[in-house]
Amino acid sequence: MKPSLMVATVELLRYQESDAQTVQDAVAVEEPLEIRLAYQMQGRRVVKPISITMRTPGADAELAAGFLVGEGLVRSREEILSVETPEPNQVVVELRNGAEVEIERLQRNFYATSSCGICGRASLEALEAHIPVLPVTPFPLDPKLIAELPQRAASAQDAFAMTGGLHAAALFTQQGECLRVREDVGRHNALDKLTGSYLLEGRLPLTEHLLLLSGRASFELMQKAILAGIPVIVAVGAPSSLAIDLARRHGRTLIGFLRGSRFNVYSS
Repeated sequence: MKPSLMVATVELLRYQESDAQTVQDAVAVEEPLEIRLAYQMQGRRVVKPISITMRTPGADAELAAGFLVGEGLVRSREEILSVETPEPNQVVVELRNGAEVEIERLQRNFYATSSCGICGRASLEALEAHIPVLPVTPFPLDPKLIAELPQRAASAQDAFAMTGGLHAAALFTQQGECLRVREDVGRHNALDKLTGSYLLEGRLPLTEHLLLLSGRASFELMQKAILAGIPVIVAVGAPSSLAIDLARRHGRTLIGFLRGSRFNVYSS
């Protein structure tokens, strides 16, 4: 992604002790993106808004595709006819004729995050009902390799280096090679951009890879990773109780609180 789309320059007053200076500084761009879904229903074309998300511009097609994967609405590249940007801050994903569309889930749009009231095992079971059972390929994890992941991803975080204000999601091989990094002001958007990029290339599921999250691991991020087929999720921050529960129920490895050579394994 081009840092020029993701970074803006602002004038600010910087204090150091009692001295103040007017300086120019780089900040992460945040703008709304409307995601629309186009599909055939009873012989007519329907275009329905399904989400408005605050995101960092760039890779909008990937973000929209990844969002659909993370919501369980799309599982393969063959289901998508096209992804278009008819106007700024809007993406329309056209499904192929015959692709199944779950109207109730579209009406629900996307579920509330943990800050909006998801709680309890009943909610967890209801929300994960649409997660397909994908084969998980277990592979040994080298603690030294795990500790090196943030540094290996950092070289591809250009916008973060400029602003310090973006989250990242990075995909690695089992040997620790950093394959791809996506950045965004929203943690869920960074992961959607990452998984969406692979969906559009026809390369999902990612059943032999390792995911690094720059922040905490929430239920929503864990569900998105599982729907993409990823078997190992490593978070720099803390996981939530629902994320741990979901990882254990689906046989995923979940590592959190990665700090230097220290980390916690919550599910394996």
